[in-house]
Amino acid sequence: MTLNCIIIDDEPLAGQLLKSYVQKTPFLHLIGTYNSAVAAIKDIKENKIDLVFLDIQMPELSGIEFATLLPKTCKIVFTTAFSQYAIEGYKVNALDYLLKPISYEDFLKAANKALDYFSTSGCPCITPDRFIYIKSEYKLVQIRLDDILYIEGVKDYIKIFVEHQKPVMSLINMKTLEEALPKPEFMRIHRSFIVHMTKVMMIDRLRVVFGDKYLPVSESYKEEVQKYLDQHTVV
Repeated sequence: MTLNCIIIDDEPLAGQLLKSYVQKTPFLHLIGTYNSAVAAIKDIKENKIDLVFLDIQMPELSGIEFATLLPKTCKIVFTTAFSQYAIEGYKVNALDYLLKPISYEDFLKAANKALDYFSTSGCPCITPDRFIYIKSEYKLVQIRLDDILYIEGVKDYIKIFVEHQKPVMSLINMKTLEEALPKPEFMRIHRSFIVHMTKVMMIDRLRVVFGDKYLPVSESYKEEVQKYLDQHTVV
């Protein structure tokens, strides 16, 4: 399981330290780092965020105030230099409360607490049956996850390219499908493409190759894709 997370801290050094901690924690996927809660609002609306590492004393909107605006599915780990906010932190259902300076040991304990929470709370990852049903042409079509090559978003619908059969088309949106598929087995590489990484036999200059089709990796997803490739490359 991979948790999408963001970091909000108006201290650049603190933000960079937390970013380095996230990058060496295998089950965390960093969506972004922000110097204010206001700056993070747009990306929170556009992405599925599981976990927020959130400072408390910030300009414009404090971490406590911001926490009350987050969806219930988004959990919080407060990161602050001030212990007096602990009670307020737990009132907004924070998973943990880390006091600066934060060690990686304490960070990892908090991250594991989040992982345990999502592992037992019915997060929309598809295990053990390994198939999904997709609405297509007024029918429910069963698609085995192991047969999916990649998914392409085309305007208002998606095309699921499956081994040994025609693509399945559906009006479901990319974000909904992305949230339901297990990560990092299925990885978003572009606004228009989700790829089944275990089916990728060739990467050509950071383009994913399926037969005669080359799927581009966009700048927004380049870092995460490269991280995945580095973890699976022997040189």
